[in-house]
Amino acid sequence: MATYKSRGLRGSTFEEFINKTNEVYAENGLALIQKIPTPITPIDMDNKGHITLAYFDQKSTVDYVGAIQGIPVCFDAKECNKDTFPLQNIHEHQVNFMGNWEAQDGLAFILIFFSERDVYYYLTFEKLKEFWDRMQEGGRKSFRIEELDEKYFFTTKPNLLVPYLDMINIDLSSRT
Repeated sequence: MATYKSRGLRGSTFEEFINKTNEVYAENGLALIQKIPTPITPIDMDNKGHITLAYFDQKSTVDYVGAIQGIPVCFDAKECNKDTFPLQNIHEHQVNFMGNWEAQDGLAFILIFFSERDVYYYLTFEKLKEFWDRMQEGGRKSFRIEELDEKYFFTTKPNLLVPYLDMINIDLSSRT
């Protein structure tokens, strides 16, 4: 079973950037997005009461849920330091949850930070499902940065570390 010590802080800076962006969006009445904590059970604690080792109680769904101007959204945040993203970083129960979310007329996506290139990517659920199905059918267990649609790459803006609302607008406009 995975432990907090081995996986818990991976991507924490990226998630902190998303959290700060979500605060700005909330302050401006643009969105209300909440970080979903992963339930853990502490195993070891130091003398100050800080958890030093824990295990994950259950499978989580996604990192964030909320609403953006009346649209229910859920998304996960992933970080990748190479140009190839391994699909093992996404779990089947997450894909199923996101699929069910979309079936309820919600919007599901994954935000990926390609740290080596210092760029962000908005992966639509539709594209995720395409990669996922390819893997399930015996194809590649990853996708390359070259396979991604250029219109969904983005960078920081003043006061917005991870400005993903622009990408949501592109995603929504491509659906109609």
